[in-house]
Amino acid sequence: MLTHINHEGQVHMVDVSPKEQSLRTARAQGFIALKAQTLELVRENKIKKGSVLTTASLAGIQAAKQCSQLIPLCHNIPLSQADVSFTWHPNGLEATAVVSCIGPTGVEMEALTAVSLALLTIYDMCKAVDKEMEITNIRLIEKTKTKTD
Repeated sequence: MLTHINHEGQVHMVDVSPKEQSLRTARAQGFIALKAQTLELVRENKIKKGSVLTTASLAGIQAAKQCSQLIPLCHNIPLSQADVSFTWHPNGLEATAVVSCIGPTGVEMEALTAVSLALLTIYDMCKAVDKEMEITNIRLIEKTKTKTD
């Protein structure tokens, strides 16, 4: 049974009001392949648009906070935490988003949205110097639910 389809076959937003409040966390990752020269420009903060990783991190956090406005059936969730970090690789950057809330529904869409927008921001900021960038492997790594008292 699909949760976003009602008994009449119509799309609807799931009612989460009967669900218990729990600490919910999600971690998502994605990768952007960059040329070695582009990675060096990012590392040395020489991309003309500004600090790539600072801007991408902020974009990801903002995206997590706006997820319900971007994805039609997502609930508007008051987030407790949203963080985006980056790991350097010889052929690109891996973005990791961690998002948490105390609420009746999970935050996996917020984490996936954060990673996606962070990687898109890197793409936007580096497109003038790297025409071969590729965003791949956006995925949910983990989600947890812990009962709160």
